[in-house]
Amino acid sequence: TMCQSEARRGPELRAAKWLHFPQLALRRRLGQLSCMSKPALKLRSWPLTVLYYLLPLGALRPLTRVGWRPVSRVALYKSVPTRLLSRAWGRLNQVELPHWLRRPVYSLYIWTFGVNMKEAAVEDLHHYRNLSEFFRRKLKPQARPVCGLHSVISPSDGKILNFGQVKNCEVEQVKGVTYSLESFLGPRNSTEDLAFPPATACGSFRSQLVTRDGNELYHCVIYLAPGDYHCFHSPTDWTVSHRRHFPGSLMSVNPGMARWIKELFCHNERVVLTGDWKHGFFSLTAVGATNVGSIRIYFDRDLHTNSPRYSKGSYNDFSFVTHTNKEGVPMRKGEHLGEFNLGSTIVLIFEAPKDFNFKLKAGQKIRFGEALGSL
Repeated sequence: TMCQSEARRGPELRAAKWLHFPQLALRRRLGQLSCMSKPALKLRSWPLTVLYYLLPLGALRPLTRVGWRPVSRVALYKSVPTRLLSRAWGRLNQVELPHWLRRPVYSLYIWTFGVNMKEAAVEDLHHYRNLSEFFRRKLKPQARPVCGLHSVISPSDGKILNFGQVKNCEVEQVKGVTYSLESFLGPRNSTEDLAFPPATACGSFRSQLVTRDGNELYHCVIYLAPGDYHCFHSPTDWTVSHRRHFPGSLMSVNPGMARWIKELFCHNERVVLTGDWKHGFFSLTAVGATNVGSIRIYFDRDLHTNSPRYSKGSYNDFSFVTHTNKEGVPMRKGEHLGEFNLGSTIVLIFEAPKDFNFKLKAGQKIRFGEALGSL
């Protein structure tokens, strides 16, 4: 009979209702989440997203069937407080190590990243009081001879990620992944003391940088690994007239991450030095990275990077051209320019005649003083 049939189906109906309950509860909970403010919603969904990508066998994938969507890996990574973590790392690096602990700590770092201590000006590991001093170690004078035959040399040790002509105002950070030239250098400023020339009515940002007929705009990207020599030098004879500091994120700039995040160099904190060399416009940009919030320019005492007083998305300018100094800061090829804590990236963007040739291969290792290119 019908009553007997319903009695038999009772356990099945109760089981079905029990099975549907989590989905109904989850839908109700997700509906509540959707009414939250964006910061609160991000705070609540962030732990679930982490577990979604970390747990094996897609343990949280059933949540997507009831309306929950994980934050993308890129957005998740961008939400990590890398600036705060880098400041904490910087303070940890400045803690003086006990004399007995220095050799084992530095030896582990040397073994992990393949550091060549025979090139260091001071090979004795006990000499370095903290990790920061060890990272910023100087080299023996003869360890990096400066090539005098070529007009542009490598400003640092590192790996060549990309190089070539700048086309359509897009620059490659790695092969196939580009960033905007204007986003990277910042908008042209019309004040007379900046290095940027006046804008033309119909010219692109690239044409504003190329000051001489027959010239092209070139770029070169050098990645400094944690085990590399962390000072950088002047790549040619030029005059620095302007500095622009972009506070920003401090995401990793290793080649794998550069392929993953478009315009990574435009998101990260960086210091753009612009000026002129014998062929026109020349710029060197030091790009910060995770645990590399400290970028130091030796002749710029007003520069303070990864400082909480500067907010992301802004920039601040400083001109080295004054009433008493009409030219700026002259730099000789190979002269000390600045330093990082840990590894990071150097980007050169400069103007040169069409017959300028790079002496490089993408992916090759290079050392400070070796040739980048020449006419």
